[in-house]
Amino acid sequence: MHGPSDFLMAVRKAEPLVQNITNYVAMNVMANVLLSAGASPAMVHARDEGAEFARIADALTINIGTLDQEWLECMALAAASAKEHGTPWVLDPVAVGATELRQKAGERLLGIGPTVIRGNASEILALAGRLAGGHGVDATDAVSDAEAAARDLASRSGAVVAVSGAEDFVTDGKQAKRITNGDPIMARVTALGCSLTGIIGAFLPTGSAFDATVAGMTYFAVAGEAAAQRSKGPGRFQVCLLDALSAISGETLDTMACVTRV
Repeated sequence: MHGPSDFLMAVRKAEPLVQNITNYVAMNVMANVLLSAGASPAMVHARDEGAEFARIADALTINIGTLDQEWLECMALAAASAKEHGTPWVLDPVAVGATELRQKAGERLLGIGPTVIRGNASEILALAGRLAGGHGVDATDAVSDAEAAARDLASRSGAVVAVSGAEDFVTDGKQAKRITNGDPIMARVTALGCSLTGIIGAFLPTGSAFDATVAGMTYFAVAGEAAAQRSKGPGRFQVCLLDALSAISGETLDTMACVTRV
C-alpha cells in the first residue's frame, strides 16, 4: 500500500463486514456512510450475540455515546472476542471523563487492547489521564493540545491514536502524521465523528493499522471538502457527503490529500 487510494480501492474490492456497537444517534448515518464507502455495516449490539458476531466480522467498532451497563457488557465481550480472534477493533470513547460511568467504561475497554483509538482532543486527553475540557460530547481543546497525550497513550496502550478535529493527528507513538483536509461544516452535522470511526474500521483490514487509519481519515476529510462545495448548509451536506464518499476516485483522493509527517 502506498497512497490513500490504494486503501480505498482495497476496501471497495473486499467490501469488509464491519460490526458497529454504536449509539442511537449515529446508527443510520454511520451505516449509510459505510455503504457509500463500499463496506458492509452490521449494527449488532445485543449482549447475546456481540461476541459471536465479532468472530466473523472483518472489523469491530465500539462507540460509548449512548452508554448503559447492558451495552457496556456487550462491548467488553465483543472486544475480547475480537482480540482473541485477531479482528481489528476501534474504540471511540465519546465524552469519556464527563461522568464516572464513562470514565470507567473507557478504562475498561482500553484495557482490552483496541487496535485504534479515535476521539476528539478532549476525549483523548481524558482517556490519557490528562486535564481535559469538553462540553458534553464536543471538544473544547484543540487537536494540537492533545498531540503529546496522543503519543503517550499510543506508546502505553499499543494502539494507534487518532485525534480528529479542525485538522487530524494520527500516531502510533513512534511516528505521526497530520491531515489538514476537511471543512468546518462537518462539525455542525451530528454523527460524523462516529461515522469516521466506522470508516477507520473498514480500512483496518486492508493494511497496517497506522497507514490504514491515516488513509481512512484522509478519505473522509477529502469527501467532506467535496461535499461542502456542493451543499448550502448542514442538511444538504449530509446527503452530499454520502454522494462524495461513493463517487470519489482514487486519483482525486491522492491529488487532494494534504498529509504531512510530523
